[in-house]
Amino acid sequence: MASQRRTVGTRREPVFDTVVEQVAHVRAERSAPRSPGKTRRGSGGGRRSGAGRRRRSLLGRTVYWGLVAGVWCILAGIGVTIWVGAHLPPIQSLEIPKRPPTIQIVGLGGREIATRGDMPGSSVPLRELPPYLPKAFIAIEDRRFYHHFGIDPIGVARAVYANVMRRGVAQGGSTITQQLAKNLFLTQERTLERKIQEVVLALWLERKYSKKQILEVYLNRMYFGAGAYGVDAAARRYFDKSARHVTLAEAAVLAGLVKSPSRLAPTRNPDGAERRAQLVLDAMADTKVISPAAAKAALRRPVTVAAQGASSANYVADWIMDVLNDRVGRIEEDLIVETSIDPTLQAAAEAALTDELAQKGAKYGVGQGAIVTMSPDGAVRALVGGRDYGESQFNRAVSAKRQPGSAFKPFVYLAALERGLTPDTVREDRPIQLKGWKPENYKHEYYGRVTLTQALARSMNTVAVRLTLEVGPKAVTKTAYRLGIASKLEPNASISLGTSEVSLMEMVGAYAVFANGGFAVAPHVIDRVRTANGKVRYVRERRSFGRVVDPRAIAMMNTMMRETVRNGTATRASVPGWVAAGKTGTSQDFRDAWFIGYTSHLITGVWFGNDDGSPTRKMTGGGLPVEAWSRVMQAAHRGIPVAALPGTGMDAVASTGTLGVGPVPPEDLPPGDVLPRRPAATARAQPGIDGWLLDRLFGR
Repeated sequence: MASQRRTVGTRREPVFDTVVEQVAHVRAERSAPRSPGKTRRGSGGGRRSGAGRRRRSLLGRTVYWGLVAGVWCILAGIGVTIWVGAHLPPIQSLEIPKRPPTIQIVGLGGREIATRGDMPGSSVPLRELPPYLPKAFIAIEDRRFYHHFGIDPIGVARAVYANVMRRGVAQGGSTITQQLAKNLFLTQERTLERKIQEVVLALWLERKYSKKQILEVYLNRMYFGAGAYGVDAAARRYFDKSARHVTLAEAAVLAGLVKSPSRLAPTRNPDGAERRAQLVLDAMADTKVISPAAAKAALRRPVTVAAQGASSANYVADWIMDVLNDRVGRIEEDLIVETSIDPTLQAAAEAALTDELAQKGAKYGVGQGAIVTMSPDGAVRALVGGRDYGESQFNRAVSAKRQPGSAFKPFVYLAALERGLTPDTVREDRPIQLKGWKPENYKHEYYGRVTLTQALARSMNTVAVRLTLEVGPKAVTKTAYRLGIASKLEPNASISLGTSEVSLMEMVGAYAVFANGGFAVAPHVIDRVRTANGKVRYVRERRSFGRVVDPRAIAMMNTMMRETVRNGTATRASVPGWVAAGKTGTSQDFRDAWFIGYTSHLITGVWFGNDDGSPTRKMTGGGLPVEAWSRVMQAAHRGIPVAALPGTGMDAVASTGTLGVGPVPPEDLPPGDVLPRRPAATARAQPGIDGWLLDRLFGR
C-alpha cells in the first residue's frame, strides 16, 4: 500500500508501509473521533459520485444505441423507399379526361341492354363550386387536410385508437391526398406494398401540387356510384343539376358517398345515404364550417333524387358495375361487357312482374316484386330487381333478404333423404308444441299419417318441423349452405319454415342444383369483357364446382317437388309439355310470397312483398308468384326441345298422377316428436334410397 505523510512546507513523497503498519493506521482512523456531519458528507458524497457516474454511463449507452438504431431505421426507410419507387406504376398526367370511359353492356346475340360511364359531367374548377361543397368533403374525410404533408399521423393515431376500442375497422386513416393517389395510380387491392406505394405517391403529390390543385382533382376524379366519376357527373346523375348549383343538403349527400359509393348511392339506398349525409352535416358543424342552425335547416329539407331510366335492364347494369372492377381492375378505356342476359326473356320477366302488380297489387296489398331466371349452370338469363327502376333502384333480387317461408323446405327434406328416408316414408301430420311455439298448417287442417311426398306437396308445416328435429337443425343449415345459400342461418327448429332471411338470387342458385343433377353453381352474369378495339380484358373461367348431392337423392327430390306443381300448392304453374317442379313459400303474416320452380332448361324464382315488411292481404306463394312464373317460363320454353328432369325419366313427361291424403300403408313412425325412427313389429321395413329407386324403375 502506498500512503502519504503530510508535512507542512515540505515535499510529499509516497511511503510504502508494512502490513502491520497499514492495519494499525486503519484502526487508528476508525477509532479517531470525527464530526458526525463531516462523516455523512464524506461518505454520502462518495455514493452520489458513484451513482452519478453509473447514470451517466447508462445515459451514454442509451444515446449511443439510440443513434445506431436511428441510423439503421433511416437506412431501412431509404431502402424501402427505393424499392417501392422501383415498383411504382408510371406517374401519369393528372389531366381530367373529357369524359369517363363508356361501359356498353350487351346481352346474348350482342344486343345492347344498357350503358354506363358516359356521364354528362365535366371537370369543374374549385372556384366555381359552392364553398360548402369542398368543405363538406374535408369535414368528413380529412379535417386536417390543410395542416398535414400528405400523411396525417394524428389522424392515423386517432383511427387506430378508434379501431382498437371498437374491435373492428371503425375509422380510416387515409387522407384526401392518399385517396387521390390510390384512385389515380393504384389498384384497390389491400396489401402492405400497395399501402406503402400510396404513402409515397401522396408525398409526391403534396410536393408537386398545391392543396387547392389536389382538392380540385380529387373532387373531379373520385367515384360516386352509378357510373358517375366526379362531383359534377354525380350531381347530374342523382339530382339532375350541375355541381355548381347543389344545395347544402345535396353537397352532404355527395360527400357521404365517397366512403362506399355503391352501397350508399341515394338511388338504391336512400335511407343509408340520408344517415351518412347527417353525419357529414354534423362534422361540418363540429368543425365550424357551418353553423348548427344551418345544419338543422339542411336536415329539414329532404333531398329529391332524380328519376332514372325505367328499363329493368338497369338493375342488371348496376349489378355488373358493382363487380366489374374486381374483374378488370381500373377502367381507363371504353369497354364492352358481354353478359348471359337474354334480352327477350328480360323483357318478358319485366312485363310479367309489372302486369301482375298493376292488375292485382292493390287487391293483395303488395307493392314490389323481383324475378331471377337462371340456367342450370348458374348463368343469369333475366333479372328484374323491382317494379320500376325509375322509382327505386334498389335491387331486390340481389340485395334484399327476406324470409323464404316454405320455399326453404326442400333443404329439410333433402337432409332427411340423405339420412335414409325416402319419398314414401311416413310421418305424422298433427299439432306440435315446442317450448310454447305451436307451428300450424296454413288452413289449420291436419291429415295424420302422410308420406314425405304428400307432406312436401301440401306444404305441411308440422311434418317439416318434425323432420328438422329428427335430423337436427344444424344438418338442415349445412345442407342449405352446401347447395349455395350464403346468408347466415339460425340452426333452430323454426328454420324448417324458412325463418332466416335469404336473397332471391341465393334461392334460385340453390334450386339450380336440383335442375342440373346435383352440381353446385356460382350465379354469374358477366361472360367476357373486351375493349372497343377487340382486346379481351376478362373471360369467365368455365369450371365445375363439383357434385354436392347424390344423383339418387336428386331423383327423389325432383319426384317430390314435381308433385307440388301437379297436385300441391303450385297447381297454377304451367309449362305445356315440360315436367316442372318447385316449391311455394309464404312467410309469417303473409309478408312475403315466393315460388321457385324449374325445368331441366331453366330455373325461375319470383318474390312479391312490400319494402317496409308490412303484411299483404293474404297473398300466398301459390298466387301472384306462380302466375308470374308461368308467364316467364312459357315465354322461355317456346321452341325448346322437351327434356326430363334429372332422375325422372322421359316417361314422366307425359304422365299424370293424383295426390291423396287419405289412408297410407302402415309405416314405422318415430316415437314422440324428436326421437329417431325405430322399426315396429307390424310395419314393413323401409326400402331405403336404393330400394326406392328399384321400386320406381322395375316396379318391384
